[in-house]
Amino acid sequence: MTQQSAESGREALLEILRCQFHFALPARIGVAVSGGSDSLALMHLLDEYFRDKPVELMVASVDHDLRPGSRQEAEQVAELAAGLGLRHKILTWAEGPSEVGNLQDQARQARYQLLTRWARQNGIPLLALGHTADDQAETVLMRLKRAAGVNGLAGIPQRRTQDGISLIRPLLEARRSSLRAYLEHRNVAWIEDPSNEDERFERIRTRKALALLDELGLTVDVLGTVAQNMSKARKALGWYAFLEARDMMRFDSGAIVIELRKFRTLSDEISHRLMSQAILWISGGQYPPRRQAMIDTVALAQRGGSATLGGCRILRHKDDIWVCREHAAVQETTVSSGEFWDQRWRIFAGDIGVCDVRALGPEGLKLCPDWRRLGAPAAALEVTPALWREGEFLAAPLAGFANGTTAEPINSAEEFFASLLSH
Repeated sequence: MTQQSAESGREALLEILRCQFHFALPARIGVAVSGGSDSLALMHLLDEYFRDKPVELMVASVDHDLRPGSRQEAEQVAELAAGLGLRHKILTWAEGPSEVGNLQDQARQARYQLLTRWARQNGIPLLALGHTADDQAETVLMRLKRAAGVNGLAGIPQRRTQDGISLIRPLLEARRSSLRAYLEHRNVAWIEDPSNEDERFERIRTRKALALLDELGLTVDVLGTVAQNMSKARKALGWYAFLEARDMMRFDSGAIVIELRKFRTLSDEISHRLMSQAILWISGGQYPPRRQAMIDTVALAQRGGSATLGGCRILRHKDDIWVCREHAAVQETTVSSGEFWDQRWRIFAGDIGVCDVRALGPEGLKLCPDWRRLGAPAAALEVTPALWREGEFLAAPLAGFANGTTAEPINSAEEFFASLLSH
């Protein structure tokens, strides 16, 4: 590569950053760096871009401890960050993976939890991630294989919020090859993860398939354009879903309540979005249920039927559809008063003092003489928090037996409506 072409490539990458950081900048920005080419290039580019700006960059690497040498790789990143004068922290996945479930998905969720916790602890409102146009193309292709809808084909979002931290992917329009050329020109060596050649992983198989599809015109750029088009469509559909939700949805006893008559008149896409987001909101899940399962559930709900999906129960009560927690999903969940229950409720025990918080359940509901006056179905009240001590029932603040206690949702109704615009 000539000096001129290297400088041209560098300027093109910095221009991408200029387009992404046109808003008011926080005092601190975090950078997640694994040691691979994409995230290392991001760290160096951000260091160049913010060098003369009043922004402190802080770097974090996650050591999943899943293979030999992972700690050493994180320490290599620490040395590179120190060479740029940047503070660096190694975050370790102490709990490790469970024996069941998708290992890559577990590692991904752990990575985001560790990074967002680190960001909160250090007053970092914005966290930069090193995803590229190649990652976007792979994601779209994998979701296309699953017959995904608009949301799925919109691919990886440029920005989103998780656990109170704004995540930004400033190089989502940059090619991996350009980033590697940039690093090579700076004589920066990156770490090759051996799992990048492991075809047991779907993403690796997809990555290799892209090279073949390129000959047919199904290129990284084309798939990236599909994602951009679908992202625009997602925003438009999100706005219509938001307006419909305002018109026909309300919150009651910890459940989301939908007017059945109006829900029946919705288009398939909007009814799907409302039900999917309601299930995610009530369950606290990260991912919506599979599309076919959602289609079946929406159709059943519109007929006035009952179903369980994604840790939620969907049932008809009078002229409404109620979406509440499934009892089986919370019946074993117990915390001490003062802690969050089911990651949804903040409990204030009042004069009762220290006690256990668990689901009210069918037996507990029988001890609440006024619950029918509330107008909520028994299934919705049975999964609300109740206070107990050594098996003795003390209070059920949402079932008409407060006894000086209260239960407040951690997330507000307004946040639910806003979530329809951001998903």
